[in-house]
Amino acid sequence: MKTKSRFPEDTVAAIRDGKGLYIRAGTEPHRFINIWAVVVERRVFVRSWSLKPRSWYRTFLKEPRGAIQIAGHEIPVRAVRTRSDRLKKAVDRAYLKKFGTGGLARFAQDLCRAKSKATTTELVPI
Repeated sequence: MKTKSRFPEDTVAAIRDGKGLYIRAGTEPHRFINIWAVVVERRVFVRSWSLKPRSWYRTFLKEPRGAIQIAGHEIPVRAVRTRSDRLKKAVDRAYLKKFGTGGLARFAQDLCRAKSKATTTELVPI
């Protein structure tokens, strides 16, 4: 079984410690948008708050390649849907820990509800 690629440690630290990252889903020309990301077990996870037809999440379902921008670098990624309940629960905890206070708490809680939890996606560097 092939081991998944991993982000360099400095990239993981920037995502873990930062408030978000910029993402572009698919390979068509499109702007980067800012979303929240968390790190669990040195792996990068994102969730969609909106399931609109033209969302980054829906684009990744059709075409799982894209890119992120973090700390001044653009990194090609592949989106991998997360099916593991254990990982989804760990991602819940990570979102609540990172964003669960002050004015962001309501949004963090929304990202832990069933609709958003079902969109849990791992970003893997290509």
